[in-house]
Amino acid sequence: MPGRRGRRPVKKGKAKKVLLWTGGTMAFVLVAAAGGAYLYIKHLNDNITSVSDDGASTGGFSKGKAINILLIGTDKRTGKGNTKYGDKDSVGHADTTILLHVSKDRSNATALSIPRDLITNIPDCPTKLADGTEKVIAGTDNVRFNTSLGQDDRTPSCTARTVTELTGITPDNFMVADFNAVKTLTTAVGGVDVCLGKDINDPDSHLNLKKGTRHIQGETALAFVRTRHAVGFGGDLSRITLQQQFLSALMRKLKSNDTLTDPSKMIKIAEAGTKALTVDSNLDSIGKLKDLGLELGKLNPKNLAFTTVPVIDNPAEKVKATVVLKPGAAQQVFDAIKNDVSFTAVKAQKKKEAAAVAARLKGSKSAASEVRVRILNGGADAGSAQAELSYLQNTAGVLKSENAGNAEASQAKTTLEYSPDQADQARRLADILGLSGSAMKPGKSVTNDQGLPTMTLTLGKDFPGAGEKFTASSKAPDVDKTTADKVECAK
Repeated sequence: MPGRRGRRPVKKGKAKKVLLWTGGTMAFVLVAAAGGAYLYIKHLNDNITSVSDDGASTGGFSKGKAINILLIGTDKRTGKGNTKYGDKDSVGHADTTILLHVSKDRSNATALSIPRDLITNIPDCPTKLADGTEKVIAGTDNVRFNTSLGQDDRTPSCTARTVTELTGITPDNFMVADFNAVKTLTTAVGGVDVCLGKDINDPDSHLNLKKGTRHIQGETALAFVRTRHAVGFGGDLSRITLQQQFLSALMRKLKSNDTLTDPSKMIKIAEAGTKALTVDSNLDSIGKLKDLGLELGKLNPKNLAFTTVPVIDNPAEKVKATVVLKPGAAQQVFDAIKNDVSFTAVKAQKKKEAAAVAARLKGSKSAASEVRVRILNGGADAGSAQAELSYLQNTAGVLKSENAGNAEASQAKTTLEYSPDQADQARRLADILGLSGSAMKPGKSVTNDQGLPTMTLTLGKDFPGAGEKFTASSKAPDVDKTTADKVECAK
């Protein structure tokens, strides 16, 4: 594959989360502390294997924006001792996939697991070959999600395109890991604590542990994340809960003081992490990983939520082996992530602010004919203010409305500014437009060209079009989830 640097691992999807908090943050510490250790930093750079994103990503994460990282764990049996797990000739499918969404303000994050046995459509995948030429790997409909990688020579960029088609979310970057990543990274951190609600002896995964809290690393850690027949209903969805518990434990260990204050341990993590992962070509250096690590390091474990794409058994099958999206519920989850909605309760102050914002929508509403508003274009498509004016006057009954031209500056979100005595009008207009409480901005009274008090509606870049409602919800959907600060015992 193009962009190859050093060895080429494609590792299991547990360790992926590791470098998110380590390869970046730890690399930063190494750079800051090592001073003139240029050769060692170069060595770490040479450890990193990169592959082309083939145009499937946004081109890389950005500071000041929400971040979406696709974490892919393959079932490829490369590496010492891994052929004993069977299927030694596996091409390396997308066995474990997590879409990690980090909020714009870095106050919270959502790790969304995508079941490998989910039936979906895999799109055509433009792919750059090692010799620089390009070809398109044909897509297939109604197949398992895990065939988006490895099958028909599909690359990680094909999995990224599949995630975009499935969720509507384009990853900023992707990382790939195989079996060895779990073993080497858990050993580097000195192991992690997990919990079992019952004794488990699974000959398929080689996991043999007694119930209760157990400290695992290396081969045992790999067995833990591979186990599925011995927990829950014995399928991939049950295994996902183990994987989420493992990643939570790993994050807690990486964020702990005994890790962050131990230079030798951090060097081991940086060494193991850079060898363990394949990254996309936009994330192919210690410097870039450092920057990502610094962003992700701002998260508090209690505000990282783990959840799974809502699914149901495939109704087309007599013997249930695959799943399909749960109608309505899955799209709600995808929309919440796209709209940067937190799946956790982030800080009491945030709750208080949210309650105050929601209260703006409560109360009496004036008649549409009493609403007086001027419309500014603050980043919407040209002609949007006039088109929305026509809708308000001709369809919504807001006759006292006018086009006030362009705003002084462009803005991402649409806002409605009003004075306290215009609150009834504001609630009516918000109801007509489908505006959330956060779009409503109480402030000082303004007057129009006729000297009459009026509200100001500024159409931002999120304007959906004349007559279309702003439907983005600020409430997280009701789904099963856990947070990284809690220990959930597997049963």
